[in-house]
Amino acid sequence: MPKIDVYDIQGKKVSTVDLKDEIFGIEPNEAVVHSVLVNFLANQRQGTQSTKTRSEVSGGGRKPWRQKGTGRARQGSIRAPQWIKGGIALGPKPRSYKYSVNRKEKRLAIKSCLSSKVLEKELVVVDSFALKEIKTKEMVKALTNLKVEGKTLILLPEKNETVQKSARNIEGVKTTLVNTINVYDLLKYKNLVVTLDTVKKLEEVYA
Repeated sequence: MPKIDVYDIQGKKVSTVDLKDEIFGIEPNEAVVHSVLVNFLANQRQGTQSTKTRSEVSGGGRKPWRQKGTGRARQGSIRAPQWIKGGIALGPKPRSYKYSVNRKEKRLAIKSCLSSKVLEKELVVVDSFALKEIKTKEMVKALTNLKVEGKTLILLPEKNETVQKSARNIEGVKTTLVNTINVYDLLKYKNLVVTLDTVKKLEEVYA
């Protein structure tokens, strides 16, 4: 069972916490993480690209010249793909790229990412984010005290406007909730900062 130190926002160690093996101590499954990541990125695609076929561009109602006798190649319409301002042959049309993966795979991918954060010592546990007011300066100070550098994901158990608004203007820092967590964010952000309540919520949801 992984044991990790707990700090306050001044950066002082206040206790330790035991993390559940089935969430924070499994062997990361890279194949499943990759599969779920590709699925997430595919589902973000809008699929709104569109080109016009020869039936959708304007003009070209009649044959531009007679079939034989002109010495030129036969043509049926001035809106065929080989003509300037003609239609596009085999171009993209609006479509959905969405597909689903097994729910168990998604859960395994999340647990693999969380376990990887523990293994690589990129998980920081805070007793709580007790910010008195919405102030970016206070959040920057807290992250500095915790010695968190680089891209950082702050994972909260529930909506907290004081924390979320204090962090939203800091470059490379993002806040998200346990019920909206995804593999993409866990991989994109090097550091993961969680509160004790977040740990409990994760263990309730993914145990």
